[in-house]
Amino acid sequence: MKKQITISLAFVFSLFSATAQTVSLDSIINTIQKNNPSLKMYDADIRSSDEAAKGARNWDAPTVGTGLWMTPYNPKYWKKGDNGAFGMGQYQISAEQMFPNKKRLDAEEKYLQSVSSVDAERKKATLNELVAAAKKNYYEWIIIKKKLSVLDQDEKLLNFMIQSAEIRYKNGLGKINAYYKAKAAIGNIQNMRLMLENEIKQRRIILNTLMSRDKLFPFDVDTMYVVKNYSATAFDSTTFINSRSDIKAIEKSIAVNYLQQSAEKAKLKPEFGVRYEHMFGFGGLPMQYTLLGTVKIPLTKWSSRSAKANVESLKWKTESLYQQKQTIVNEATGMAYGMQNDIEVKKKQIKLFDENIIPALRKNFQTMQLAYEQNTEELFSLFDAWETLNMTQLEYLQQLQDLLMMQVALEKVLEIK
Repeated sequence: MKKQITISLAFVFSLFSATAQTVSLDSIINTIQKNNPSLKMYDADIRSSDEAAKGARNWDAPTVGTGLWMTPYNPKYWKKGDNGAFGMGQYQISAEQMFPNKKRLDAEEKYLQSVSSVDAERKKATLNELVAAAKKNYYEWIIIKKKLSVLDQDEKLLNFMIQSAEIRYKNGLGKINAYYKAKAAIGNIQNMRLMLENEIKQRRIILNTLMSRDKLFPFDVDTMYVVKNYSATAFDSTTFINSRSDIKAIEKSIAVNYLQQSAEKAKLKPEFGVRYEHMFGFGGLPMQYTLLGTVKIPLTKWSSRSAKANVESLKWKTESLYQQKQTIVNEATGMAYGMQNDIEVKKKQIKLFDENIIPALRKNFQTMQLAYEQNTEELFSLFDAWETLNMTQLEYLQQLQDLLMMQVALEKVLEIK
């Protein structure tokens, strides 16, 4: 009995611990990297390409045949004649083997072994997309929690105003003109809290989905965040070519195309083979054999058309990939410089909120609160000061969220985890 109680208590404690679990952004990213099915899909594709490459040095199967050769329809001619003449007809067995050109095998092996390198880079590009989504939802969750903290403080202040106004009104010391505005403001705060709590649930579902686990798994986020400094970062083509996996994937595709071209050109090289035939003669006819060397000559117009067309097609596909690479580099450079500028402007705006605007409005509210407590100001003035401070604090948090989203977007462009 005691053992069962101990187990039950341990189970309850584990549930409580799971509910209170705080997960860092790095932990979420690591879990995404291990569990997300999109990444596992690329792992399977890479394994598939690598397994296919193992068959690159395959030879054509030998050809074996058997049957009658130059045999009369009339079986009486199969036998040896009365005059000692040999019978007519033979029974034949044959075997033929083509030997693939070594250069063709080498070219095909290099081509097939390189195919998986493209999927490896595409996997990294997909991981970059998933990490950006995780950062976005994680930082939004942090800001939502900060907004909820502001709402908690606001509710306390409004309750103070309401209780104070009720007491003053009963004692005939104050007007009630802002009393109902304060009551309505509490309702608005409660409504906003419901919306924000729902947004937290949505962020939790999204992050659990990215981590490929139970969508309702309870966890919380750490409210610590870092605003990084990218003001001195210079962006050129080398920056993106060295960092971005989607560009590397295009470069790998170009390299694969060149190897595929080499494999197609190697198909135009001759291949040699050997054919052996052995005949058992009828009616005393001696055994005979045939030994032939064979060669495929794919240089003729009618047999080389496909390989030459593929080589030309791959040349233009490579040109297309090169232009695609240039397009991505060009767009990414412009986006990075634009985001860098926006981030610096946003930092200056937030600094103004943090150092000037909010401290001044908070001082104004404190002054009004003190005056209201000393009966030298009306509730309306105090409520107006609170409302201005509240809206500004929420605006500050929205500005901070915009800054973090810009940072996420820039890190996505630069592929920084």
